[in-house]
Amino acid sequence: MQTIQLSELSIIFLPTVFLLAVMYHWQLKAWTGLYANVRMLLQLLLVGYFLTYVFETTEPMVIVVVVAVMIGVSAWIAIRSLEERRAESYLIVLISIGGPGLILLTIATQFVMEMPRWFEPSLVVPIAGMIFANSMNTVSLAAERFESEFKRGQSYANSRRIALDAALIPQLNSLFAVGLVALPGMMTGQILSGVDPNIAVRYQIMVMWMTFGAGGIAAVMYLILRGITTKEEEITTSR
Repeated sequence: MQTIQLSELSIIFLPTVFLLAVMYHWQLKAWTGLYANVRMLLQLLLVGYFLTYVFETTEPMVIVVVVAVMIGVSAWIAIRSLEERRAESYLIVLISIGGPGLILLTIATQFVMEMPRWFEPSLVVPIAGMIFANSMNTVSLAAERFESEFKRGQSYANSRRIALDAALIPQLNSLFAVGLVALPGMMTGQILSGVDPNIAVRYQIMVMWMTFGAGGIAAVMYLILRGITTKEEEITTSR
């Protein structure tokens, strides 16, 4: 693949500048959008150098630490949608994202794919990123919608149902659109690098099932754990 020059890369930023200007004019969080873009740029530039080291490591503990950091950071970002960001909320989100995510990561890397080493960095790290990023978004949507519905007076059961339904909308849309509207990242990257499309498709199917399962189960786990704390809060209030 050809190397994209920075001067050419900057051209694709122009629509973002326009969007940020509209956000500012409409009194939305334009500075948050700008900060997010700058942070994304710095993070990716730094991670490029970092992954060069990670992919060459022969120490499995390095990969374990990287995956643990992914889980911790994704949980921290996911609670941004909550008004009350307590330690208990973080723990619930951490368990919800980490539990199903680690199970799906193990299934994908140890049973579906044939890796030369069980901790193969160039495979484990990208797949872990897909799983935990997707779970983070799904849990964040479920949490925000649940809190909104519950504060409006909905019962726990109704809030849970509405929240899960809303959280799965992006997931279901992706399943419907893949191959017809969108060629997802992993499949596109493989095709661009010269992999047979039929092989790339199989990898993409694995990714779609992997992320749908991990994200959906993470949202379910969050809502179940949130239900336990909700009942405890109701008991405390009644006393």
